[in-house]
Amino acid sequence: MRSANDTRLLTWQRVREYAVPPSMIETATVRRLAGDWAGACAAARVDVDLHLRDVARTHGSGTSARLRADLRHLAPDLLRWHFPRVAPDGLLRPGLTVALARYGPPGSAPLHLVARTAPAWADAGQRISLALWSRADGPRGGHPHARPGRRFRFDLHRHLWDARRAGELWQRTRPDLWDARRAGELWQRTRPDLWDAARPGYAVHRWAEEARLLLDADGAAGAVLIRLDDGRRVLFDPGDTNAGYADARSAAGRPLLPDVATHVPPDLELLRAGLVEAERLHPLVAAALAPGIRPTTGRPARRGGPIERTVHCAGARHRIALRDGTLVPLDHDPADLEREAWLVALGGPPMPCLQAIDQVIRHPESLDDVRARLDHGDFAGALTLVEDLLGSSATLRGGALQDELETAALRRVTHGMFRAGMTGFCPPRHPDEVARRHRSRTRPRHAKHC
Repeated sequence: MRSANDTRLLTWQRVREYAVPPSMIETATVRRLAGDWAGACAAARVDVDLHLRDVARTHGSGTSARLRADLRHLAPDLLRWHFPRVAPDGLLRPGLTVALARYGPPGSAPLHLVARTAPAWADAGQRISLALWSRADGPRGGHPHARPGRRFRFDLHRHLWDARRAGELWQRTRPDLWDARRAGELWQRTRPDLWDAARPGYAVHRWAEEARLLLDADGAAGAVLIRLDDGRRVLFDPGDTNAGYADARSAAGRPLLPDVATHVPPDLELLRAGLVEAERLHPLVAAALAPGIRPTTGRPARRGGPIERTVHCAGARHRIALRDGTLVPLDHDPADLEREAWLVALGGPPMPCLQAIDQVIRHPESLDDVRARLDHGDFAGALTLVEDLLGSSATLRGGALQDELETAALRRVTHGMFRAGMTGFCPPRHPDEVARRHRSRTRPRHAKHC
């Protein structure tokens, strides 16, 4: 029986395979190092919904200068790498607002730099947007959840998006000190009823330090809440490492330890479980967790030569393969193919070689990989894979592949309407779009905002 931690790791393994392609990392890094932070955001599919001139005019030149410095060192591909995800496909957590930084003098209402995701029904392209939020914007401010949440916040973990501090991942993780069994034994001696909280996946050895950082940032004291994966909450006091399960009364008004501080970073777990190679990590993550490893960058290598498939046809084994950008049968001369075309036009059954080609075009064997890339917004990668399978001159025919590509295109239109404010916070009601969304396995999980 697979544990919850195994399921979490498999989800993150899928994220590492599809969500942040090496080509995105390479392009975003080149642009960031050249000082083009907006270009880096565009390469990482991050929309910028803020204007520095407006910030200087409204909040002063000091705040504007701090914000500008943060944007110049923002690694949007690193932000996407660490952004909260949902199982089982590892897509970006929808309808979320994550605080990245806070600006303003102590004692005043802070201005937040936030990263947002669209609701699930408008998440085509898996895009993230950068914006500013303050209490004056109200609870919505142009987004179904405009206010930064307590559970997901990166302002206390700038190494998750700030290239200047990416190396802190090692200090904030300290894998050399992480011994799950030893931490579990210490925790068991302290609170036997909370022994299950020390199972692998929880950064118990970091809770006390992370709780102090949270209390200092929020100007609070006492105990903090820690949310476990099963929904229970622990009331933890970093002063004496005392803890106990929290009820609604004891939890009221307590600061909540963010998820990134509650759990061991998934990359560290994936490395130790052998589910990802260090070379496949983001370069900034690899530099922190596996120094000396050279990460893989650039586009994945295309197949070295044409892939041939064999088909039983006319009592023999025939081959089909790509030639001049088209999938064709290799063991039939042009006269045979022309005769078969006339027979099919007159209503006869096509020969097995042509049937196999038709099946590959309608439902290719790598359809799951194409679908995964489309789901994670990697449209260029999906089309490259289709081209490798079917050829650059292939004509799509009615079938599963065409349905997936058409659905992805329609959902991109829906996302554009959401970005333009033409749909409010509600999914489109057109029956055809609802049917297509159901067919593409994307349910409007946040329709409750309507």
